[in-house]
Amino acid sequence: MAVKIPYRRELEFQYGQCASLSANIRRVIAENPSPFTHYGTGTYILGRGEVAVIDPGPADPAHIQALVDALEGETITHILVTHTHMDHSPGCALLREYTDAPTYAYGPHGAGKIADGVPVEEGGDMDFSPDRTVRHADVLEGSGWSVECVYTPGHTSNHMCFQLREERALFTGDHVMGWSTSIISPPDGDMQAYLNSLHLLLEREDAVYWPTHGPAITEPKAHVQAFIDHRREREEQIVECLGKGYDKISDMVPVMYVGTPEFMFPAAGRSVFAALEYLVARGDVVCDGPLSLESSYRLG
Repeated sequence: MAVKIPYRRELEFQYGQCASLSANIRRVIAENPSPFTHYGTGTYILGRGEVAVIDPGPADPAHIQALVDALEGETITHILVTHTHMDHSPGCALLREYTDAPTYAYGPHGAGKIADGVPVEEGGDMDFSPDRTVRHADVLEGSGWSVECVYTPGHTSNHMCFQLREERALFTGDHVMGWSTSIISPPDGDMQAYLNSLHLLLEREDAVYWPTHGPAITEPKAHVQAFIDHRREREEQIVECLGKGYDKISDMVPVMYVGTPEFMFPAAGRSVFAALEYLVARGDVVCDGPLSLESSYRLG
């Protein structure tokens, strides 16, 4: 399901090692590589001395120990969480053994949907609840650094990016990754919200993106526009499939995702479902019953 990404750089790292990326940014990568995490979850450290940590990662004691070792003699004052998938926030609980720094996030899993009365299936880190909630444009300040919160729902309803203002560096979590597009999986995932959040980033003047998975993105606007174009191409593929009589998601996926391993088809199907939800909301596609992965669809 990869999309061609311009200006891509490969990662150079060793698991358990702390890499210095700039004067104010360091990263430790968890050893949890997979088709969904690329090389693994990148946990970022902001500042020196008194620091913020972004996305402590999975519940992996070895990763948390590597993070703690990297910060020997320093103090964690803030723990920022982009969202509550299992490779991002569970490490917060393990980190509690070493610090009483508060966690900051938009809210618990599904927070952006539950508030609107939309039931959200389990599948995220249901145990996580931030000590302090943050909203779009909030600013957090530490020792020699400050962070602007940028709300970007879509991949999840509680997804928040964080900009290190001193470097105009945006930590994009899974909203914009450095190696592939994000999976949008309803009901918590929302294609319209995701596209709106991508357009929001086009209006900003960030100098660089640091995603949780993959290398730095040094041409942010070109990268984001490529993602938007990719989603429009997927919409065109769906319309073409429906025009040829493929009315079910299970029939569309093999046609749309040629070359993708079959074990990835269920995830691809959820992204197709998210796109169909959006097309139905726009009136371009009709579903005669409740919207679901198994429903039949037709052109409007």
